Amino acid sequence: MRVSATPRLAGVLRVLALIIAIVTTWIIIRNCMGFSTKTIRLPRWLAASSTMETQVMKHKCGLIKPCPANHFAFKIGSGAANVVGPTMCFENHMIMSPVKNNVGRGLNIALVNDVKHLEKFLKEIPKGALVLVASYDDPGTKMSDEARKLFTNLGSSYAKQLGFRDSWVFIGAKDLRDKSPFEQFLKNNPNTNKYEGWPELLEMEGCVPPRPF
Repeated sequence: MRVSATPRLAGVLRVLALIIAIVTTWIIIRNCMGFSTKTIRLPRWLAASSTMETQVMKHKCGLIKPCPANHFAFKIGSGAANVVGPTMCFENHMIMSPVKNNVGRGLNIALVNDVKHLEKFLKEIPKGALVLVASYDDPGTKMSDEARKLFTNLGSSYAKQLGFRDSWVFIGAKDLRDKSPFEQFLKNNPNTNKYEGWPELLEMEGCVPPRPF
């Protein structure tokens, strides 16, 4: 004998299903409204990282620490082999870089006077100017004895021995009493070269006073 649900039982089931649907919808709506009214908080580690990032200050030329008063920030990098050109930054002004397309093989020189203004390259270096130098590829082959003497007078300790494909970065000034403390030199040596035929690039950064030495 087959028993089928009565119309009354079917109606009760439909009512129960409708009630369940209404209750479920109400719970979902309540949870969404409650979430939207709450403040979203980051995890501690993420919040700390975010705070640290906002506290990190970018100093001139990307230096880790700011320069003292009346000092100029600088960062110089020699070229890497004959592929990547040198870079020069002075007081947050990128003077030379491969991106600016104003560097070339040999010696890249910029003159900066002591009132923070960049000067064009001059044949005669004015007194009181800071001279920024960065090598690229081959700085020494075509350098004359007169040029080496000039760099020595600017405070260089290595201009006289600068040779084929050496790496060199330097900051000097005219008529110095002593040798410049802002100089790095790396000799081209097949036994120690980082690149095939060239030593590794040199980077020098720091703070230089208006009348440095």
